[in-house]
Amino acid sequence: MPTYKIHLHKEQEGGYTVIVPVLPGCITYGENVDEAIEMAKEAIELYIEELQDRGEFVPDDSNTLEYSLELDGV
Repeated sequence: MPTYKIHLHKEQEGGYTVIVPVLPGCITYGENVDEAIEMAKEAIELYIEELQDRGEFVPDDSNTLEYSLELDGV
């Protein structure tokens, strides 16, 4: 089963914007974290379906390592 990392960004006006970095342009929104995750699942499924329909390569994050770095003094 493919793996996809998602980034949830809390919006000032409320809710969360979700970005799927490995799928360019795959962006969605949810009123809360749970809804944002559900919307991300749906967006990823639709994105993959579109790639498959066009016979294109379907990327995933199964071979991606992710780190968070904190920089001093920045």
